[in-house]
Amino acid sequence: MYDLSEYVKTLKQKYTQWHNKRRGRKGTLWEERFKSIMIEPDRAREGQWDNALLTMAAYIDLNAVRAGIVSDPKDYRYCGYGEACGGSRQARERLGWLFAYYGQGEVDWQCVGGQYRQQLFARGEQTERRSGFSHEEVKTVLENEGKLTLQQALRCRVRYFSDGVVLGSKAFVEDIFERNREQFGLKRRNGARPLRKAEAGGLCTMRDLRLAVILPPKAA
Repeated sequence: MYDLSEYVKTLKQKYTQWHNKRRGRKGTLWEERFKSIMIEPDRAREGQWDNALLTMAAYIDLNAVRAGIVSDPKDYRYCGYGEACGGSRQARERLGWLFAYYGQGEVDWQCVGGQYRQQLFARGEQTERRSGFSHEEVKTVLENEGKLTLQQALRCRVRYFSDGVVLGSKAFVEDIFERNREQFGLKRRNGARPLRKAEAGGLCTMRDLRLAVILPPKAA
């Protein structure tokens, strides 16, 4: 499985078979085969921000907006920018590396978040052939240098509070985890998941955003 084409082909076939069996349906599930593209990484070293890698990152993070799922990429938890706004340290580091690689020096999230948000809105402006942000929305974001308002930032944090299943100190979450140990997989060693980069004073939740909600064990 060292070939990306073979990997994606197998993944789509297996998922389609599982989905069809579960839903009692037949036929293909995916409209087209996946597309891959080789990206040039070095152009931005000349000081040009119109580079391929940044363009590709923005394209991915704007997919949910263009599909009409959300009106702002920060509200879509399954993209890197949404994860970063929600407090994911890894997502923030990855975007930071992107800016550092292209000559921005040592950067932190406060700097990267604003710059990247400006890039997203500038590249995602609505056109006659493509949905996206209105001219007024783009103008507002650029004038504010991509900074989120207090209300917007709080909304990103609230998702971690509302989707965590259990909220409290590490000891409290671990106690609930131990009392419901049979509801979790054998490989899971502990229950507490800290609210990353959320300035939550040590609060923890039972699960991260991407994990499935706790379900009762399947009947034997």
